[in-house]
Amino acid sequence: MTQAPIRVGIGGWTFEPWRGSFFPEKWPVKRELEYASRQVTAIEVNGTYYSGFKPATFAGWAKTAPDGFVFTLKASRYCTNRKVLAEGGESVQRFVSQGIVELGEKLGPILWQFMATKKFEPDDFAAFLALLPAKHEGVALRHAVHVRHASFADPAFVALCRAAGVAIVYADSRDHPAIADVSGDFVYARLEDAVEDEPTGYAPAALDRWADAARCWAGGGQPTGLPYVADAPAESPRETFVFFINGAKVRAPHGAIALLDRLR
Repeated sequence: MTQAPIRVGIGGWTFEPWRGSFFPEKWPVKRELEYASRQVTAIEVNGTYYSGFKPATFAGWAKTAPDGFVFTLKASRYCTNRKVLAEGGESVQRFVSQGIVELGEKLGPILWQFMATKKFEPDDFAAFLALLPAKHEGVALRHAVHVRHASFADPAFVALCRAAGVAIVYADSRDHPAIADVSGDFVYARLEDAVEDEPTGYAPAALDRWADAARCWAGGGQPTGLPYVADAPAESPRETFVFFINGAKVRAPHGAIALLDRLR
């Protein structure tokens, strides 16, 4: 079976409890990205949700991370935390224009995350998807939407995302409903249900299941046992991103490394 790349990562790299538990003792704070980007294969950047950055910052991240590494960026909250999504065009443009293309080949998907209270309004959401640019300054952009309200469990939502070529984020969460339908040419999964009394956040058997799921996604399938609301798309290998994020964050790097070990 042909399989696309599988990338496994964590959320950010600056987290004090990781010092001495993930990072080696007395590891320089300024070199934490250097270390983290050599233990996992992707990082979801949360800071871009709260503020903008200069082009030189993105260029610096790209220079620090090794070849083949990928950063996914959480889009600004000003784009998604609004009553009328269709009115967010200026904010969307501001976000993609801040210098993210300086990441070059290390620029992964942009994550557009919505409040858990945001309901599915088909016309408005379609208008929002139309705002997402396919490229910026000649660099192709990929998009993933993370919705967290039960009203999105609707075949019409899946159809809109498939028509736009936008991935629906699958989030393994005890707090919000999940949608596992594949809708883009890549898969974006967030494992949010880690527990601190497990050294790797997820139990070994659960990590085995997620390894199988990742291989299935990368091979073009949809794993069994997950919540779907529409018919499966045609099988096609898809680059797959799996992030250990939220939940028991102190365990996230250990979960990611354990999953990578299973996938090698």
